[in-house]
Amino acid sequence: MAGSKLMQGTKALTLATLISKIIGFLYIIPFFPLVGEQGVALYQAGYMPYGIMIALATMGVPVALSKFVSKYHALGDYDTAHRLFKSGIPLMLFMGFLSFWVLFLGAPLLATIVYTANAGDQYGFDDVVFVIRMVSFALLVIPVMSLIRGYMQGFQQMVPTSVSQVIEQIIRIVFILAAAFVIMNLGSGNMPLAIGFATLGALVGAFGGLAVLIYYYRMQRMYILKKVSETKQPAETRQPLPKMYKELISYALPLSFVGLSIPLFQMIDVYTIDGAMAAAGLGHLGKPFIGVLTGMAHKIVLIPMALATALSITLVPIITRAYVSGDHTILQTYITQTYQVILFITIPASFGMFVLAEPIYYFLFGANESFVLGVETLRYYAPVTILFAIYAVTGSILQGMNRQKNAVLSLVIGLLLKLGLTYVFILWFGAYGAIWTTYIGFGVALALNIYAIGRHANFDYTIIFRRTILITIFTGMMMMAVGLIWGGMKVWLGDVSRIGVAVPLFISVGAGVVVYFYLSIRSHLAGKVLGERFKIR
Repeated sequence: MAGSKLMQGTKALTLATLISKIIGFLYIIPFFPLVGEQGVALYQAGYMPYGIMIALATMGVPVALSKFVSKYHALGDYDTAHRLFKSGIPLMLFMGFLSFWVLFLGAPLLATIVYTANAGDQYGFDDVVFVIRMVSFALLVIPVMSLIRGYMQGFQQMVPTSVSQVIEQIIRIVFILAAAFVIMNLGSGNMPLAIGFATLGALVGAFGGLAVLIYYYRMQRMYILKKVSETKQPAETRQPLPKMYKELISYALPLSFVGLSIPLFQMIDVYTIDGAMAAAGLGHLGKPFIGVLTGMAHKIVLIPMALATALSITLVPIITRAYVSGDHTILQTYITQTYQVILFITIPASFGMFVLAEPIYYFLFGANESFVLGVETLRYYAPVTILFAIYAVTGSILQGMNRQKNAVLSLVIGLLLKLGLTYVFILWFGAYGAIWTTYIGFGVALALNIYAIGRHANFDYTIIFRRTILITIFTGMMMMAVGLIWGGMKVWLGDVSRIGVAVPLFISVGAGVVVYFYLSIRSHLAGKVLGERFKIR
């Protein structure tokens, strides 16, 4: 029952996150031919520091506030949570203004780190500065939007966050593509200028997302104020704001840092690959590889992570409520259900991408100059989805149990491994060395999280271990079926166009889904993981 409740609370966020990730990925298909590989690399050079600054500006407030609100709602104190929310609005506006100026003024320093001049470059140092400064304007809006999302999530209302995410993403992508098209096809054709204006889509999209949240808050305002008035305490017994902020910050700083896990790993790649590739005698591949790895392959592997992202947002307030109330049974059920669902979906999805890397890349991006590099990058990078997904939810579980220090420590160790090994691995193994260090860093961080959950929640991994073995066996059988079908159709059809490859690709994917779910249902695995409707009657 508890596991079913968890999944019901996650449905809206899962759907919204999946839609957002699909939209955020699909725009690359028309965007890539407009601006090219180096245009994508320049876009990523601007977006990487922006992503880091968002996390610093919001300080993990959305999830931290949802945890704070959920805790005090469980104690019947709606007034304390609402007072913190109201006082947080001017604070988030200030943090947005401050982070904007830090990124805007610090753009030349960041560009110095990320840009290495090579022969054949289509953009220069000043262009990187320009792009970073253009995207920095979105920081004026994002923090206050994040605060409202966190407050609504604390009420177990995930629909406002879900709808605002989708609207924000749609507006952002439409603006990106429109700006790039107008400048590249109707205007001067200046690629760096097109990228700079495309990044303004983050600001326009943020305004759209904020408008949606304000609308939902106004709809719920009377209900919220009624709850607050019922629990309003005399002034002399109220918690002082400094004490509340101290508690919030104790949640927020670790959440902020752990939420930076994937962006920080990517930032190490963006700031290391170009120089390391040049030192390895592969300087001409540096910027194309950055574009392929961080702008193309990465967006593809994030799609199966939609459920993990939604779960990681939903889990913190839910597990906090179970932890605060001391309900050990429900806590164990939530953790078990989370592990099972994530493994059940991400293992077959990631290895399906591994087998079908060639047709997926060809269908999405065509046979461009870096086709072989792109296919191999996607193939080697696809299984990292499993680590990303499980790390996201294990970090959330630890935070819900007030074990933030464990999550932070594991990430620090993982980042140090990634930072210390990436340059050397690229010299030893070429471009793909950057991928191997992601596996090492995230693998070690994840192992530490899993150990901490087992220790502090007294969690028995026996069931998870057995289910993982079964999932792995079924995934292996699925991979054989998909590989045979794709290989046979490739021989039968011969060379096909980019559009023509869609039919054998979708047939192969469909066959994989059918094989995997048939085996899962017949073995009763699907019923145990996904619920009653998947059980054999």
